[in-house]
Amino acid sequence: MSTRGSEAGVVPSRPRPRWTFRTRPEPRVVRTLERDLELPGALCRLLAVRGRTTPDTAKSFLRPRLRDLHDPALLLDSDRAARRLALAVERGELVVIHGDYDADGIAAAALLAGWIRTLGGRAEAIVPDRTRDGYDLSFAGVDRAIALGAGVIVTVDCGIAALDAVQRATAAGVDVIVTDHHIPGPELPEALAVLDPNRPGCTYPDKRLCGAGVAFKLGQLLSRHLGRSGDEAWHQLDLVALATIADQVELKGENRILGRYGLRALGRSERPGVQALMASAELTPGNAVPSEAVAFRLAPRINAAGRVGDSSKALRLLLTEDSGEARSLAAVLERNNGERRELERRTTEEVFAALADVYDAAADRCVVVAGDGWHPGVIGIVASRVAERLFRPAVVIALDGDRGRGSARSIPDFDLHAAIAQCGSHLERFGGHHQAAGMDIHRDRVPAFRDAFRDVARSRLGAAEPRPSLHVDLEVALGEVDFDLYRYATYLGPHGRGNPEPVYVARAVRVDGRPRVLKGGHVKFTMADGRSRLPAIGFGRADELVPELTGTELVDVAFSLIENTFRGVTTIQARVADVRPAD
Repeated sequence: MSTRGSEAGVVPSRPRPRWTFRTRPEPRVVRTLERDLELPGALCRLLAVRGRTTPDTAKSFLRPRLRDLHDPALLLDSDRAARRLALAVERGELVVIHGDYDADGIAAAALLAGWIRTLGGRAEAIVPDRTRDGYDLSFAGVDRAIALGAGVIVTVDCGIAALDAVQRATAAGVDVIVTDHHIPGPELPEALAVLDPNRPGCTYPDKRLCGAGVAFKLGQLLSRHLGRSGDEAWHQLDLVALATIADQVELKGENRILGRYGLRALGRSERPGVQALMASAELTPGNAVPSEAVAFRLAPRINAAGRVGDSSKALRLLLTEDSGEARSLAAVLERNNGERRELERRTTEEVFAALADVYDAAADRCVVVAGDGWHPGVIGIVASRVAERLFRPAVVIALDGDRGRGSARSIPDFDLHAAIAQCGSHLERFGGHHQAAGMDIHRDRVPAFRDAFRDVARSRLGAAEPRPSLHVDLEVALGEVDFDLYRYATYLGPHGRGNPEPVYVARAVRVDGRPRVLKGGHVKFTMADGRSRLPAIGFGRADELVPELTGTELVDVAFSLIENTFRGVTTIQARVADVRPAD
């Protein structure tokens, strides 16, 4: 029997996860946390299994402080960059901020341009057009900045690989400051300053910042050089949080601090563009915006402009001070997002259909698929869908004539950038980081790249079938699961990559009644253990979960907790991660 992917239109299902359990904490540690912190026992166990085993470390994790952020002067070249920008502000020189067309690059460009203007300087922000200009600072971007009258060009969320474009600007007498967070190649651009925590020789303590995070650091130091108090920094946290969550960087260290305070700032942002964007996404202002709402509602709308529309409109949205213009631009992004969803749906279907010819589920440890007519603006999302469904690193390449533009997405513990670098001889250029990358490739080189990437993936992942891991934090009785546990557990957030939401397991529970399959492939049921009950839902998981729920009397259910509001009443329910027969 053939194991080629999606033959006869069948989309392969994601492998079932391997459950792994965190080490149970010592009862003595939990009792100490309960006594000193006066928090529920389940939450104290959760803190302990996440490594917060003393009251002091638990308190610092639950209450991160802005003053714990690192000194921006620790970034290599940051002092030189800040001094040049301070001089530009004092002289009235125009600073052109060149961003990227994704949410991180757009937010970073708006952040730094707005910051310089607040300090009394002149700044313009520009972003490339995905189709016309491609990724990164290009010759066209340099020429546009020069035409605007730039005395200084600052790249944000890009530039680390733009050696030729930086050289072009420098030759024209324009100083270039590169700020980026992507992994550099063997050669750095010959700019006035290169700020990248991942560059060789940079001893900055936290390497995980997104592009807007690096731009934020430069802004802090610029304020310092101009003798300001630095309070203007805290007005930028809304955009930093938006970018940090959208770019899916690890929510540890500084990112968690910036995310925690930034999500609060986002909820009460005074920017007309942010307010209009939140209204378009049907989010209520005032409270901290959940990280999930940023990831699945705000960021896609900003990214949609760069994917299928005009990325400069998203930039204008974040910069405008006019509420009417903001509402109009938010409406444009809403239409772009609808178009993006349809393109994504159609392209995903075509990509999975194309797997039959290029993917062997038994032998391949990666996926490389190429096709004509695919929109380059959505192939990154589609690559994520493929990687998630097949649990393989995935590269999706949109072909147009002799050229191809690819996006790659990874799985945990597979360094995508390093793997692609081993195949770099087949590519015209590439860039990215551990979990995501982009590339340009000639059509004729696709087969050779596919073979090379297969070999690299096989050597790195081994012969065994890759399986996702489900990391379970805590075993709980249903009676322990209440609103207090949910509320206190939110203090561990914001949640995302590197700081996942808590996963609990309820053992040997029965399903009360029959599971209900809802529209969209969701399944709803109630867990019961004889004393307590807990409603549960598996989003889009009916096909795989219903057989488990009905095939045996008692099951173990792994789940996280979410709010459910119905007719004005808010309760908690379990969001099912997996189900298996009870031991």
